[in-house]
This record gives sequence, C-alpha cells and structure tokens, in this order.
Amino acid sequence: MTDATKPETYTLEVEYADTFGGEANYAWVKRETLELPCGLSDRAVMRRAKAAMGLSGVRGRSYVDGDMWEFRPYRSCTVMFANVRY
Repeated sequence: MTDATKPETYTLEVEYADTFGGEANYAWVKRETLELPCGLSDRAVMRRAKAAMGLSGVRGRSYVDGDMWEFRPYRSCTVMFANVRY
C-alpha cells in the first residue's frame, strides 16, 4: 500500500495487573501493544484489548474516559487498562 491509501492507525498500550484494596498493585503485570485502525467504537477497542490479554468472554465492568479504557472482571482481583500512546 502507498501512504495515500494506508488507513490511519494509532497505538494502544494495554496492561493487565492484580489489585490490592481495589487499586492496581502491579505485583505482576502483563503488557501488550496493539496497532488499531482509527474510527473503532469503544466496544470494539475493548474487545481487542481483552482478546490480547486472554480475557475474551470474561464479564466485568468497563469504564471509558476519553482515550483511556478500564476493565474490571467480576469476582477477580485484577484490572486491565488500555491507553492511547501519543
């Protein structure tokens, strides 16, 4: 593909870590970097981030704040963050 036909993309940094007292503890952490096309919905971004961490099909609470996504699985002392890298 030439640069003129190449779709716009952005980089998403994903972290999955344990929690202590409800806050991210980072006693252990798994990190991934994803290259995503622009224009994805928040739901699509979350699905790709969860798949990268091996959390496909896991239910929990999701929060979105601009260019930051957070996912807290039910009945698990863990948290996943996804942030756009600038």
